[in-house]
Amino acid sequence: MLQNASIIGFLRTILIFILVYTILKYVMRLLAPYILRSVAKKAESHFRNQSTTKEPTQKEGEISIDKIPKSKASKHDVGEYVDYEEVD
Repeated sequence: MLQNASIIGFLRTILIFILVYTILKYVMRLLAPYILRSVAKKAESHFRNQSTTKEPTQKEGEISIDKIPKSKASKHDVGEYVDYEEVD
C-alpha cells in the first residue's frame, strides 16, 4: 500500500515538472524578443554615453603621458651581469 502511494506521488511530481517546463518554454518564447530588445537598447545607450564623453583635448600630433610609472629599484642584490659568447 505504501509503495503505491509513493509511485503516484512520484508520477504526480514528474507531471508537474513537465507542465511547468512546458509553460515556461512558451512564456519565454513570447517574452524573449522584448527582453533581448531591452538589453540591446541598454547596451547601445551605454556605448553611446561612453563614446561621447571622451573628446580629444589635444591637437593632432601632440603627445601626452597620462601616468608615469614609479621606478622600481630592486632592494635585493641579485648579482652582477656577465656577458657571454656562444661557442659552436
